[in-house]
Amino acid sequence: MVCYGTTSSATFPAWLTEWMRMYKVPLWGGADLENLPTPEDLAGQRFPFALSFAIPMNPEVMANIQNGPNQAYADEYANVNDRINELSEALAGEIKGKGFRAKPLAASNRTDTVDIKGEFPHKTAATRAGLGWVGRHCQLITRAFGSWIRLGTVFTDMEFPCGPPVERNFCGRCIRCVEACPAKALTGNAWHPGLSREEILDVRACDQWKKEHFYQYHHGHNCGICSAVCPYGLKVLKRQQVKGVLR
Repeated sequence: MVCYGTTSSATFPAWLTEWMRMYKVPLWGGADLENLPTPEDLAGQRFPFALSFAIPMNPEVMANIQNGPNQAYADEYANVNDRINELSEALAGEIKGKGFRAKPLAASNRTDTVDIKGEFPHKTAATRAGLGWVGRHCQLITRAFGSWIRLGTVFTDMEFPCGPPVERNFCGRCIRCVEACPAKALTGNAWHPGLSREEILDVRACDQWKKEHFYQYHHGHNCGICSAVCPYGLKVLKRQQVKGVLR
């Protein structure tokens, strides 16, 4: 299932919509980050907005890691991240060419090794752009692709329609990810805006388990079990199998 377009009914600049279509970005939107501590540009200025987008993972690969990651998943993870980084750099360049400031956020880059996090959470931009909500596995879940995605973010001061933000979760009573986590790192708490990562995920327990058991995959940066068992992702797989469009 591919839905090339935004999460908003408002009008974006024609060149931006065409750029997303040309590069086959299936899900994207604008996020209002006015009151958040975004990364700074070279002049020390923060950014009031961001373009958030999602690139889906191969659903067959994702469905096959319910018992743990494998090389196919590690390769897919790296390839999708590379594509996101290329797209983010190119989009930032396009925005700058229009006379605005822009800064891409790396797809997966730990800048804080103590607290195990990057410069800014992609999920925050994505929820504010209306792409989806944060599941009990501390990952973004979208209607179109479940959590079988990777996220890209480009900060900017270019104005465009934003949101509407997603302000609740749609996981219901489902705790499949919590039960499947081998590190027992998920608390089971349901996400809402403002809930800290630590109230959903014990990031150190997660990180330690991956390094102890899956070090061969990007030095323990890969697991994916919690995402693989998510019903929203499994629904995507079933839909695509019926349509015969698996890549």
